[in-house]
Order: sequence, then C-alpha cells, then structure tokens
Amino acid sequence: MLEVRDGGLERLAPLFERHHVPLYNYYLRMTRDRELSEDMVQEVFLRILKYRHTFRGEGDFTPWLYHIARNVRIDCAKQRRHELTFDGESHDNAEDPPYRESAEFKQSVSLLNVALARLPEEKREIILMSRYQNLKYNAIAEVLGCSVDAVKVRVHRAMNELRQIFYQLSGETPA
Repeated sequence: MLEVRDGGLERLAPLFERHHVPLYNYYLRMTRDRELSEDMVQEVFLRILKYRHTFRGEGDFTPWLYHIARNVRIDCAKQRRHELTFDGESHDNAEDPPYRESAEFKQSVSLLNVALARLPEEKREIILMSRYQNLKYNAIAEVLGCSVDAVKVRVHRAMNELRQIFYQLSGETPA
C-alpha cells in the first residue's frame, strides 16, 4: 500500500485481487444484497485511491481497509434504508470439502445464515470481522476505535447470542 500511496497505482491490482472476495463476502453477509455488495467493493477501492495519502504505513493495511469498508457500508446504509433477503450464497475461493455436500451440513449452514441475519447489525459485524474475515482482535479494535478487551467481550456476547438464535431456529438444545 505504501507504493500505491507514493504514486505506484499499478500496485493496487494485487491488493484488489487479495482483498475483493473477502470484502464482497463481508458486505454480502451484512447487506444480503449481491449487487450492492459488488458496488460497495468497488467504492472501497475508489476511496483507497482517493484517500491513499492518508495511509501512514505505521500499521497493517487490513485494518485501514476495513475502516474504509465500514465507512462505505455506513454511508450506503444512510442512502438505502431497506434490506433485501439473503440467499445464503457466498463466493469463497477455496474448493468446498466433500462433507459440504450433505443435506445436514447444508441445513446447518442455512440456519446459521438466518441466525446471523437476525443478529443486531453491530453484533453481526463483529462476528463477520472476527470469524469470517479472520481479522485479529487488535485489527478489529483499530477499525472500531475501541480496546482489544472490548472487542473480546463484544465477540463473546455476539457469539452467545448467535448460538441462542441458532438453537431456537433448529429446535435443538445446546450441548
């Protein structure tokens, strides 16, 4: 990113290749709208170009990227006040393991997506950052502007609520 900041705009392509799928999945799980998610990913990279001079290079690129991504989502939510239904689709690069073909697994994934969609936005966001985007707690703390301990507490509470919703939907009792 330092090279992009300093005028090497051709270096943005590898950053896009590395981060556009995880960003798309983050947005898809937050908004449940494919087209909007694609638009927001594009807007993130436009803002990276526009605000590249603000990247100090003191920390990791990923928290800075997700800070921009979060602002794009917030700005978009202000413009669009309605949500569309989520079809459970995501576009990860890795090949699906064979166990993902089972009906039981597919049903569990579907229930998890419904449970995730029922979480309040701030809890859904922190789960997506920590569990789906695999951001470290210190990176999440930087994005959210809070302490690492606060992130740990928020993740713990969000996971507990997600677990409760999942078990309510499935009709099972927690183990």
